[in-house]
Amino acid sequence: MIVYIFEFIGTAMLILIGNGIVANLVLKGTKGSDSGWTGISLAWGIAVFIGVFMSADVSGAHLNPAVSIGLATAGKFSWALVPGYIIAQVLGAIMGNLLVWLTYKKQYEATEDTGSILATFSTSPAIKSPFWNLVTEIIGAFALVFGVFYIAGGAMGENAVSLGSLDALPVALLVMGIGFGLGGPTGYAINPARDFGPRLLHSILPIKNKGKSDWGYAWVPIVGPIIGGVLAALIYQLIESFI
Repeated sequence: MIVYIFEFIGTAMLILIGNGIVANLVLKGTKGSDSGWTGISLAWGIAVFIGVFMSADVSGAHLNPAVSIGLATAGKFSWALVPGYIIAQVLGAIMGNLLVWLTYKKQYEATEDTGSILATFSTSPAIKSPFWNLVTEIIGAFALVFGVFYIAGGAMGENAVSLGSLDALPVALLVMGIGFGLGGPTGYAINPARDFGPRLLHSILPIKNKGKSDWGYAWVPIVGPIIGGVLAALIYQLIESFI
């Protein structure tokens, strides 16, 4: 049970800081409206560092169903734990975004643009093209999970691949790099829980001018990262078989 609690805490902190910077950037009446994409990418890197550092030594700091499924695909994480991890991650993401909403309550009330409000919860593509948006999310999640395998210890050996607290900085830098290099087309969800949980929260919160939750697009940041995580695991295993 304790591993699920720390997955919840780590994911909640990830979303609180990550979507907090988005709210600071796009909502009306904040003091951070000039931070831009650089601010978003840096803040998400910091958010990952905090979430991983807090939870790594207890739960392994997956904080992302794509990571949990990728590790299980590689045989380095128990499939029996995957459902509990995913539930904890989704609930943690909901809690983190609930705290963002409470923090910026007056700014939400002052904001009329529905797209800006949704952006503080979930991702959306710059140019909507489901197939290519899916490709972008697959590539981004592949880069994340493939990098995690090496950051978490290189050769897989006999032990489960698990991030330790000392791995928080390289993982944060990896996510920051993905944001800068691959984030433009879709907003780089690269994490089904990060998108689904807050999108669900958006659909039920009583937010003025919130508009629709765009459930028609929601499958992309769920399916894409999972495919990317599985591909990363399979290719990593293939490479290891030749070493």
